[in-house]
Amino acid sequence: MKPTLNATEEFLHARTIFLSAFAAVLCFVSGCSNAEKEKEPVVSVQITPVQRAPISQVITVEAVVFPLEQATVAPKISSTIKKFYVQRGARVKKGQLLAELENSDLSAAAEASKGDFEQAEANYATTVGSSLPQQIQKAELDATSARSNFEAQQKVYESRKELFQQGALPRRDLDSAEVAFLQARSQNEQAQKQLADLQRVGKEQALKSAQGSRSSAEGRMRGAQALLSYSRITSPIDGVVTDRPLFEGDLAAANQPLLTVMNTSRLIAKAHVPQSEAAVLKVGNPAELKVPELDEPIKGRVSLVSPALDPGSTTIEVWVEAVKSDPALRPGMSLEVSMTAKTVKDAIVVPTAAVFKNAEGADYVLLAGSDEKAHQKTVRLGIRNSELTQIAGGINPGDPVVTTGGYAVPDGTKIKIEKPGAEEKETVDKDEKDTGKGEKDDKADDAKKPNNSKQKTAPAKKAPVKGKE
Repeated sequence: MKPTLNATEEFLHARTIFLSAFAAVLCFVSGCSNAEKEKEPVVSVQITPVQRAPISQVITVEAVVFPLEQATVAPKISSTIKKFYVQRGARVKKGQLLAELENSDLSAAAEASKGDFEQAEANYATTVGSSLPQQIQKAELDATSARSNFEAQQKVYESRKELFQQGALPRRDLDSAEVAFLQARSQNEQAQKQLADLQRVGKEQALKSAQGSRSSAEGRMRGAQALLSYSRITSPIDGVVTDRPLFEGDLAAANQPLLTVMNTSRLIAKAHVPQSEAAVLKVGNPAELKVPELDEPIKGRVSLVSPALDPGSTTIEVWVEAVKSDPALRPGMSLEVSMTAKTVKDAIVVPTAAVFKNAEGADYVLLAGSDEKAHQKTVRLGIRNSELTQIAGGINPGDPVVTTGGYAVPDGTKIKIEKPGAEEKETVDKDEKDTGKGEKDDKADDAKKPNNSKQKTAPAKKAPVKGKE
């Protein structure tokens, strides 16, 4: 019976120990969880005071360089290229002869039309100076003669009429004088009317006819000369020949590019800017053109803000013209353009990284309170760039704003303020220590390598001295 009793007691004793240990574990776990619940989280942040400083709204976009003046020269007629007077890369002046097309037929037509014009001009001079005055002179003589005859017949008729009334003349003579008088009067009226018509209408129409013939001949001559001039290709602008795809003897087709001339003294960068950003840009705003090959940007200004949107990209085309031409700027190259839309000299600013948005979409900053907690403060924003943001309302200069570690931190969170650059300083100090340690190890290794016998004998000399002491 004793063995059975001892086994039961041992079982009960072991169970008691197990239950006690389990209870202890439960108490430990419960105590830890309560401690964790009671422990408030602390967030390490960096702060900086709100300051007053100048701030600029800078719009940065990619752009392509174009010449302000460019001309694609194309002939108006189709003909064989007779001669080129310039090569690619040649500098030319406005009106300078660049090329000449075959023009023998056009030259002959121009000469023929010139002869026709000279003939028409001679006819006009003859009509004005010779034919028309003779006709008018003859009409005037006829009118004068008819008037004299009329007056003479009138006197004869009146004289015979008096004699007839006195009974000294027969009726037959009176009737004869009356007929002659009436005929003379009719001839006079006709002559006077013809003279008047010739002076009023004849002269005008004759001049118009002669002038029309001359103008027609002159027009044909000018047309022939214009066709001849189309065979001489001249530069419409000052610039540099950048393209010349054809050679002498090739057929130059009408309205097809023959040469390209660019004025590289004035270059612009064309950029496509979103509507929201282009709305604040104005002609004359300062700008910078950043060329990869140059350390310093090239100064420029906004010269054009398109009034219409590009239907393909729904953006607005903006031109930036370089103030001074630079050899590094070349048509067709891509570069970055920064345009300063507006500047506020004395603005309340905070680092851009210190501005956040809440769930409602409102902008806010975190202020470090005297209770060592972070407090969200809703603000109104003004100008914003990559480094600074203008605060139009909500905080005051000098307020401590959280700049690092504030993302997604709830309002009222306990914070621990660190000095700016503390982490970087620790990293640098650690690197310096590691470097110093490595240098010491290297020196120790170097000291061991050159003379091992001296290092072995040195302790042997020091040992007696220590023993005496």
